[in-house]
Amino acid sequence: MTGLWEGYNIEDVATPRAWRKDPQLVLDFYNMRRRDVIAAQPNAAHIALAELEDHFDVHIVTQNIDDLHERAGSTKVMHLHGEIIKMRSEKDPLKLYPITGDITLGQKAADGYQYRPHVVWFEEPVPMIEQAIPVMYDADIFVLVGTSLAVYPAAGLVDYIRPEVQKYVLDRSIPSVSRYRNVIPIEMPATEGVKELKRRLNP
Repeated sequence: MTGLWEGYNIEDVATPRAWRKDPQLVLDFYNMRRRDVIAAQPNAAHIALAELEDHFDVHIVTQNIDDLHERAGSTKVMHLHGEIIKMRSEKDPLKLYPITGDITLGQKAADGYQYRPHVVWFEEPVPMIEQAIPVMYDADIFVLVGTSLAVYPAAGLVDYIRPEVQKYVLDRSIPSVSRYRNVIPIEMPATEGVKELKRRLNP
């Protein structure tokens, strides 16, 4: 595996079982990933999507746990799988706290429970899905950027897009979307594909 999980087994760092077994390892993993996120910069795709807000009411629903969309200037971002720059009590998933450094073992929320990263682990529900469904249904234009449509329940959100809506699919390898109507493929990497999208939308 590469990217977020490089050098780690998902089962060891991204499940409730891993948290119960070795919370220090889980905290170390996410503390490292958080430092990587803070050091990263928005790319051309993040910036181009943010610029579309000058002409459209753009809502971004992302599986990513970084804050690069926000740093690029997007103002309506929904994180389905949480946000690595925030933490919460292991007991209360609703009250969120900003992180100024690393989360440490023994660092507790006001309710007396250990802080954990505000990320949705494998085997946990995705509570933001319910909020994302009306966003999908209300869309007049839908854009899918850089996903294989393999991770559920997020991939199922496409089913809530109204059939008559134009559906732009941007990826260097277009996923299977033959069952949907009005699909417009843009087979490019995201950084180039979003620029092409802007050209086609002609704002």
